[in-house]
Amino acid sequence: MSKADRPDHPRAAERFNEDAATYTVRGSDKPDLDAGVAAIRSVVRTLPVRPGVYRMQDARGDVLYVGKARALKNRVTNYTQVAKLPKRLQRMVSQTRSMTIVTTRTEAEALLLEAQLIKRFRPPYNVLLRDDKSFPFILLREDHAFPRVQKHRGARRSKGQYYGPFASAGSVTRTLNALQKLFLLRSCSDSFFETRSRPCLLYQIRRCSAPCVGRISESDYDELVKDAKAFLAGRSTGVQERLGKQMAAAADKQDYELAAVYRDRLRALTYIQGSQTVHSEGLGDADVFALACKGGTVSIQAFFIRGGQNWGHRAFFPAHTNDIPEAEVLSAFLMQFYEEVPPPRRILVDREITDRELIEEALCERAERKVAIEQPRRGPRAKLIEQARRNAIEALDRRMAETATQTRVLRELAETFELAEPPKRIEVYDNSHIMGTNATGAMIVAGPEGFRKTNYRKFNIKSAQTNDDFGMMREVLTRRFARLEKEDPDREKGDWPDLVLIDGGKGQLNAVLAIMEEQGVSDVPVVGVAKGPHHGREGREVFHMAGGREFTLPTNSALLFYLQRLRDEAHRFAIGTHRAKRAKSLTTSTLDDVPGIGPNRKRALLMHFGTARAVKGAALEDLERAPGISKTMARQLYDHFHPAG
Repeated sequence: MSKADRPDHPRAAERFNEDAATYTVRGSDKPDLDAGVAAIRSVVRTLPVRPGVYRMQDARGDVLYVGKARALKNRVTNYTQVAKLPKRLQRMVSQTRSMTIVTTRTEAEALLLEAQLIKRFRPPYNVLLRDDKSFPFILLREDHAFPRVQKHRGARRSKGQYYGPFASAGSVTRTLNALQKLFLLRSCSDSFFETRSRPCLLYQIRRCSAPCVGRISESDYDELVKDAKAFLAGRSTGVQERLGKQMAAAADKQDYELAAVYRDRLRALTYIQGSQTVHSEGLGDADVFALACKGGTVSIQAFFIRGGQNWGHRAFFPAHTNDIPEAEVLSAFLMQFYEEVPPPRRILVDREITDRELIEEALCERAERKVAIEQPRRGPRAKLIEQARRNAIEALDRRMAETATQTRVLRELAETFELAEPPKRIEVYDNSHIMGTNATGAMIVAGPEGFRKTNYRKFNIKSAQTNDDFGMMREVLTRRFARLEKEDPDREKGDWPDLVLIDGGKGQLNAVLAIMEEQGVSDVPVVGVAKGPHHGREGREVFHMAGGREFTLPTNSALLFYLQRLRDEAHRFAIGTHRAKRAKSLTTSTLDDVPGIGPNRKRALLMHFGTARAVKGAALEDLERAPGISKTMARQLYDHFHPAG
């Protein structure tokens, strides 16, 4: 199969959608088991007995469930036998009003496409990998004579070698620091590299070999790159022997300064080798997964082993796992996990999983090489599995303890703020600006599971006076609730807040309530959080509610600590957004708005005239004399800053 034909190819969804057939039965929007069964039966009559993927959709067209099948007709028919379905699937059938069918050539293709569609639509009846933040990698770029080593997230488009995934940004940072100490590879950008006239600080502290100013030849730098690749591939023993020989040779020549450099690099390598807390020698490239389950909550612990080195571990807590067998949960997790992460050659699991051979086939197809899923029962690998299982249990215990505490706090919050029930979605708003410049609004979201960072939103202030906090809040909330009314008027998606917190006192609260009334929103509680009479003293916050009620909480209250965390997180996000906007504004100029002026011409103009203001005030003849600027471009530039009339 060609890469373009693979289901996980970027254009694969477009190709499959062209072949998709959609079947709809009109009926009430309310759950109705008979209407759902009728919709499914209308599909079954035309279904082929071949592999494919099916999507169940409600009356609004939102995807309820994505499934795959070896024989579509047989699989979908099962949903019409309602008495044999568990309660969870009966609820799904009662909401189903249409289906979309996509046929594939093999069941492995269907499995890959299913994982892709689950990630895109996040259906409420599928097991979901909640933590879908992209994993960090180390990228050794090879599009330059002196390759650069850097941290990388997202699509792998740059030319070079990618090493990962790492469990966290901290794991990447530690490894990058080791690479700098060991192999002295550059980490600077190409533009920084090209403009250097003398070595930077990293050279002075022996973290870079300064290829930018010729302190190392291209061939010697290539040797360092080869050593770095060997280290990242797990062949650190050869690197260690070579460094030892180089240190001894330098000492024999009485070049003790160079010998000290090799000694420090050997120490760094020894430290990294000794910091491997997971016994993984001889394992090569592998991922290790173990599952723990208590009270309907599932924890999956993952260890990432690359080249026999431990690149970190992370606990995952999949959603929608109630009443689903653990083996099926782990299977669904693996397919979604490897939708973004390239699978290693070996995957170790702590139990037999559903469709193991099919998952192996699908992952082999995706990786274009052999991928094996194993369940070790004895030896060092079984000990590794046991270690992962122990970590999964401990992570689950911590999660459940945190959830219990969170549940108590939210129950107390509901009582304190007179809510009908503990809130499932809390939105907190804050603004940030400096003397009215680079004004931004920020919204964070929290719920029973903690902060929902994928739901955070930032607002560039457009119409309000940026030194008017009331006007800024008006613009933010108007835009927010206008969008909610447009996208979820019936409040079925769970995007409407159960509680809104704002940073401010009585004046800000009354202004927000007026804005909400203008938007026709009267049933969303709003609370103002003010710093109180003693600004800067934690625990003296005053809470303002509609109707004029205001109060404080005891300084040792768990609810107060929780509300302070919400406020501080909103402030952190608002400040970060503002700083990013301000930093971007420092690198922009009036030249950015001129058609035809790209980075190279902009640089040439600034080098010639000194400032953007000087370019703006230059005469036409002066612009024509600027390097790289033709007479036509000079005229266009002059006319842009001196419009006729």
